[in-house]
Amino acid sequence: MQKEKIEILIIEDEEDILELVEYLLNKEGYKTTGFLSTEHVIQFLDEESPSLLIVDRNLPNMEGSQFVAHIREQGYTIPVIFLTAKDSQSDIEDGFESGGDDYITKPFHPKEFILRVNALLRRSGALASGDIVKYKEIALNCSKKTVSVGGNDIVLTQFENDLLYFLIQNAGKNLDREVLHNALWQGKIESSNYNAMNVAINRLKKKIDPECKLGYFHAIWGIGYKFE
Repeated sequence: MQKEKIEILIIEDEEDILELVEYLLNKEGYKTTGFLSTEHVIQFLDEESPSLLIVDRNLPNMEGSQFVAHIREQGYTIPVIFLTAKDSQSDIEDGFESGGDDYITKPFHPKEFILRVNALLRRSGALASGDIVKYKEIALNCSKKTVSVGGNDIVLTQFENDLLYFLIQNAGKNLDREVLHNALWQGKIESSNYNAMNVAINRLKKKIDPECKLGYFHAIWGIGYKFE
């Protein structure tokens, strides 16, 4: 995915630091949304699709690592970088144990900060290396429309490529059928008839994970699907 399509969510209660972080990320080409506290953040996560969360630990109402632990308990898998003045070894350990993926202490070097943001986005698959999107054992070449799983090439239709790309970009989220319909099937099937959707997802599942060992696809009863 191109950087201008990647949104990064920042929670920082000091406005000058928030403005600095947003400036650095915007200059790099990323979209940003900033919050001064954790209030309304979960609502934002439910309504939007940010690719990364950057969070301070010294926040009003709820300490940053407690908030990250809370969203992890709720099933949110968004990558998290702590950007905080808490710099003791126990603080860093707490950050990772609460669900953080990286930990940067203040004061920070802007170039190192950007490099670590880029690295985490590449690891998560949000930021493609060249034109390739990777997720666990899956490598999807967006320009050549080719897919490999565990190094083995898989032949997909154009629509299956689009479906897989959408699922990877929304990995870990409960995707209700209406969301999938609007994103991929609008104008192709009636929103009240999901048989074609179920068939297409099951066909993709059989191609990606024919022996049902990788566990990427999960049907969520009464809702839709989750890809993780």
